[in-house]
Amino acid sequence: MGTLRNKCFHVHGKLMVLSIMAITLFFPVPISALQQETTTTDYKQFSGEVVDESNNKSLVFATLTVEGTNISTITNTEGNFLLKVPAQMTNRNVIVSFLGYKTKKIPISSLDPEKNKISLEVSVTQLSEININAPKDAMALVKETINRRDENYFIDPTLMTAFYRETIKKRRKNVSLSEAVVNIYKTPYKSSKDDAVELYKARKSTDYDKLDTVALKLQGGPYNTLYVDIMKYPEYIFSNESIANYKFSFDRSTRINDRLIYVIKFDQHESILEPLYHGELFIDVENKILTSAIFSLNITDREKVAKLFVRRKPAKVDVWPMEVSYRVDYREKDGKWYYGYSSVNMEFKVDWADKWFNSVYSTTAEMAITDWEKNLSGELPKNRERIKKSIILNDEATGFSDPDFWGEYNIIEPEKSIESAIRKIQRQLRRADRNSD
Repeated sequence: MGTLRNKCFHVHGKLMVLSIMAITLFFPVPISALQQETTTTDYKQFSGEVVDESNNKSLVFATLTVEGTNISTITNTEGNFLLKVPAQMTNRNVIVSFLGYKTKKIPISSLDPEKNKISLEVSVTQLSEININAPKDAMALVKETINRRDENYFIDPTLMTAFYRETIKKRRKNVSLSEAVVNIYKTPYKSSKDDAVELYKARKSTDYDKLDTVALKLQGGPYNTLYVDIMKYPEYIFSNESIANYKFSFDRSTRINDRLIYVIKFDQHESILEPLYHGELFIDVENKILTSAIFSLNITDREKVAKLFVRRKPAKVDVWPMEVSYRVDYREKDGKWYYGYSSVNMEFKVDWADKWFNSVYSTTAEMAITDWEKNLSGELPKNRERIKKSIILNDEATGFSDPDFWGEYNIIEPEKSIESAIRKIQRQLRRADRNSD
């Protein structure tokens, strides 16, 4: 069991690790070469919201792609989007898709610069089509899907541009925010080589007044989200040995891009005592393709889970994870699928031995692929140019002083609460500049 346990838990070492310590002294990070000049490419910017046509409900994590290109973005947790398109491509269409809804194609020329409202219609699945050639064994379907990754997912090395954001909240208030544009050197899905990440731009803000003299730092940066790519790294959750620790069952059916999708629920067997996962896998049943996965860590034994994530903390502080959840979405281009978006969310409680009250924090890391091209040479960045897997992005990034920091790069539209946090830090920077004059 010892060997198996190490393999099952390896995923936690690859994913989110927290460093929690008392603040004694903090030095602002100097402006560095990360804050490069934006390119001069002419582009058009469009923003708005994607909603359910019948009830006007916001659709979270809907995908918007410029037709015939690899440029894409995703809606945030409020259903809002921000899409930047090169000026010479505004005669194309934008394709809007969401799991369980009919895909919509909209001329970019018909969009306004802001306040666009795009409504999608629910795609109804007929019972008759569910019963045709329906698989009977859920675990067998999952195994076949993993085994067919070499033929269904990218077979070429790929250079991807991605937007990454991580936040830390105390209750509902943002206390730390870091964002980055990164280059991902994605190796083929059939390759055993790990992906490499290169930092291009980054910025941050931290409100230490709200942190109760505790500095919360997230180790791993973009790797936290990259390793949620189950089809690239199946060994971190469904290895050949560990998959037997789970029970799988058919739950329901839905559609995406006119494809019939089976939803497979999974959970660890009751006899397995170590904390594993439970969640849902969304599988294209005809082609055996994983299109999305949403899953969480079982945290019944909170002490074991705490040891997996907390790297460092003061002696008088206990940190108890309350929720750890993951999500990954894939996109399709010319019959091949690739990693498009992932997120990691963790909520935890901080107990001080000498305080009556505890503090509840949540941290989120998310990354979206906004463009990509084939890396036919297979060239990888030199070691000194790669982000280390031990990176703490908040220590590497600069402040929020440049309003045009991202230029033409697509980003995930910030939620209203994050926008407020950014405006606050910008006001603080302006006051500091005036006081220093």
